[in-house]
Amino acid sequence: MTNSENATDLARRLASGADDAPAIAAPERTALSHGGLRKLIRDTVARLNALGIGRGDRVAIVLPNGPEMATAFIAVAAAASTAPLNPAYRADELDFYLTDIGVKAILVGKDEAGPSVEVAARLGTPV
Repeated sequence: MTNSENATDLARRLASGADDAPAIAAPERTALSHGGLRKLIRDTVARLNALGIGRGDRVAIVLPNGPEMATAFIAVAAAASTAPLNPAYRADELDFYLTDIGVKAILVGKDEAGPSVEVAARLGTPV
């Protein structure tokens, strides 16, 4: 099964509801629909594949718990192995885990500029 087929299968299994039905919700936030979740999965797989990341590769996810972490985990898992890391880790802890896990990339919040980005840059790991 190719990454594209894996993504399609995962998207279908996890987001099998009607396009406009809510799939992921959080208090005081706009819900992500099943159609939106399927699109997020397809787009994430395509983006990771374009970066040369696929099955067997590891992607660290450094996000706080919440809907963004949940959807990132699902979307990345359709293309690669996920390695969720605690965003409260210090630089030395992140250095250890990123090196030990052998990540090919790290996913962080859009405006992240903390230790995870600094350590990834020092290790030459794409963010």
